[in-house]
Amino acid sequence: MKGRVSRIESKDYYVLCDGKEYRCVLRGKLKLEVEWKKDKLIYTDLVVVGDYVDFELMDDGTGVIEKLPERHNYLSRKAPYIKGISEKGKRFEQIIAANIDYTFIVNSIDKPKFNNRALDRMLVTAESCETTPIIIINKIDLYKKKKELYWYELYTALGYKVKKTSTITGEGIDEIKELIKGKTSVFIGHSGVGKSSIMNQLGSRINQKVGEISRAWQKGKHITVTARMFELDDDTFVIDTPGLREIEPFGLTREDISHYFKEIKIVAKDCKFNRCTHTHEPDCKVKEAVEKYIIPPERYESYLRLIETLNENEFY
Repeated sequence: MKGRVSRIESKDYYVLCDGKEYRCVLRGKLKLEVEWKKDKLIYTDLVVVGDYVDFELMDDGTGVIEKLPERHNYLSRKAPYIKGISEKGKRFEQIIAANIDYTFIVNSIDKPKFNNRALDRMLVTAESCETTPIIIINKIDLYKKKKELYWYELYTALGYKVKKTSTITGEGIDEIKELIKGKTSVFIGHSGVGKSSIMNQLGSRINQKVGEISRAWQKGKHITVTARMFELDDDTFVIDTPGLREIEPFGLTREDISHYFKEIKIVAKDCKFNRCTHTHEPDCKVKEAVEKYIIPPERYESYLRLIETLNENEFY
């Protein structure tokens, strides 16, 4: 039988097949293969939500996963240091979900406040993993100003698809429903931005718990603790993920980062040096464009903060 992994709890893998969910375990030979290769692995997860699997159904109604077909793509990040197994300077790749069409990056306009630097990191992560990012600016009902929303204008002008939503008024929800049809979509963002609230309005099969916002810190409380995939119809799947405190793209160098900032990539072609990092080099056209507000200063600051965190000696 063939299915897709919908959630993982300890050593149990729940697989969706023909509208039903089966609790499965890994075949022993798959575990052995992991043991043989563990010193060469650069990722922390053998099976993840969204994986297609072949499994055998047992008499008691449970299943055994026999085979893991190759992934089309996957969304990942640098994993936190793993105490006891991570060598000094070594970082593993943590796979969030597999076989993704759209990565919906959810940010709230307020409570918690819009975080453009986190958004830019998630955009780089999504694009470097060969998924298509779509930006959601949620809780738009909290925006009381009459003028157009600055962040919506900025990212739309950069060529990103941006949707404004509110689970209170329903604004934008129908647009999201249209976008996800026939696709596998993953929703990511910081805790409290409203990922689960949006997903609860996408289909009757979804009933995710929703947390409150800390008044002291204006940050969300973690409610979703593991990734979970929901099947809305035969070819529409959505994946909710735990709120990400931090996210850093895996496998990129400082030179790579500029390719994922569209406006920097265009201007960088005219820099004096081919390997210009746009930080300290003379005759840098990117820095000139920032000074002239051709490149938004907020985006340039995101770029600088991101390359500062990259350590090329890390394992990737």
